[in-house]
Amino acid sequence: MTVQYIASAALPTPWGTFDIHAFEERDTGKEHIALTLGEVDSGAPVLARVHSECLTGDALFSLRCDCGFQLQSALEAIAEEGRGVLLYLRQEGRGIGLINKIRAYHLQDAGADTVEANQHLGFEPDLRDYAVCGVMLCHLGVSRLRLMTNNPRKVEGLTHVGIEVAERVPIETGLNPHNAGYLATKVRKLGHLMGEADPDQR
Repeated sequence: MTVQYIASAALPTPWGTFDIHAFEERDTGKEHIALTLGEVDSGAPVLARVHSECLTGDALFSLRCDCGFQLQSALEAIAEEGRGVLLYLRQEGRGIGLINKIRAYHLQDAGADTVEANQHLGFEPDLRDYAVCGVMLCHLGVSRLRLMTNNPRKVEGLTHVGIEVAERVPIETGLNPHNAGYLATKVRKLGHLMGEADPDQR
């Protein structure tokens, strides 16, 4: 995978002014960004979030998932710490794309869960690839993370590309009646670690 750094700029947000860094996959044209705050290249583990794009949750405030809630919670946590990095990856719908995600939503409206819907459309439950993260984090001088995630597969994916996950930091937020079944499916079928979303652990 060939990933090229493009440019950086200041990005004021409600939580503070981050630096935004743009990267491009040369083979696919996909554009990814990193947000950094404070000194992230000191060698000490960095509070981090690797966030896959979710237009419906991040920008349109959908309650069908917890993505938008996690994005805001991660930015708030990094701002409170004064140091951290957030990677925003163009991997909509766990890698199936926006249009197919809407198709999957339609199947979920008819009774399928999030895994069954992807499989019915001919996709694996999770197609995300974290190879780009290694290149982006290397450019930023980051090699060790305190990773905000509930997904052990994400930890494995980052470890596979040479990133040390020194700590997994739970990021449980956004549970509501519209996404309770979705989150429970992620626990039961995708191995996510979310006690509040699993009825058996309540």
